[in-house]
Amino acid sequence: MPEVWTVLKVLQWTAEHLAQKGVDNGRLDAELLLADTLKVDRVGLYLNYDKPLLPEELSCYREQVKRRAGREPLQYILGHCEFWSLLLQVTPAVLIPRPDTEVLVEEALKHAQSATAVLDVGTGSGAIALALASELPQGRITGLDQSTMALQVAELNCQALGLQEQVKLVTGDLFALPDGKWQLIVSNPPYIPAAEMAGLMPEVARFEPAQALDGGSDGLDCYRALARQAPARLVAGGWLLVEVGIDQAEPVRQLFAEAGLKEIYSRDDYAGIPRVVGGRN
Repeated sequence: MPEVWTVLKVLQWTAEHLAQKGVDNGRLDAELLLADTLKVDRVGLYLNYDKPLLPEELSCYREQVKRRAGREPLQYILGHCEFWSLLLQVTPAVLIPRPDTEVLVEEALKHAQSATAVLDVGTGSGAIALALASELPQGRITGLDQSTMALQVAELNCQALGLQEQVKLVTGDLFALPDGKWQLIVSNPPYIPAAEMAGLMPEVARFEPAQALDGGSDGLDCYRALARQAPARLVAGGWLLVEVGIDQAEPVRQLFAEAGLKEIYSRDDYAGIPRVVGGRN
């Protein structure tokens, strides 16, 4: 008689298996993957612990678990993640939006209540641009990225959220910002020092796009480029706001000062780590 795999039995086995593979929060990932397979929410799993899985359901779930055990990010397997309460599609063409980046959105909104011209540099999935557009009905946000594949994902997210009238996506290099005068420039640029790339956790090092992570020898290449260009691209009184990595706030503040920006400040994330640096033109 074939072995019967109920919802509870599958979850228990998967949680242990993922833990053995070095996956943190294996039980949570097991639940999210199984909920996706069965097309229910997690409450639906709890209410059906004794339900046996059909052979086709078990086959689909096993494939998902195999991918997660190989350290592929959960978000890429599911094909989506949440950012700023928006459901965004994500693929390996884009960096997975992190909760820490919502601090950058919070700071941008403080300076953008009357802004109608906003540039998001390195837009990726469109997370920052779309979060701002969702909060600024009058805002017109341009999302810039050098990756056409990333912009395809961002375009899908624009359409799914009905924000394509507010968000314009353009291909370009953050080392040569588009002409124009912006009231606000925001960016979560690549900031991992090149020598640290190989030591990142497997989910990041193996699967996320290197060009969205590698910030050059000291991790500051993109900040130098943004600071250098900001005075000519911002209106008088306009703001440049960037996300920074650990121990980068002070050197980025110095770059902003050397570029002639004023009222330079930094903002901690909710773990107490300096996460955003801003400066006014």
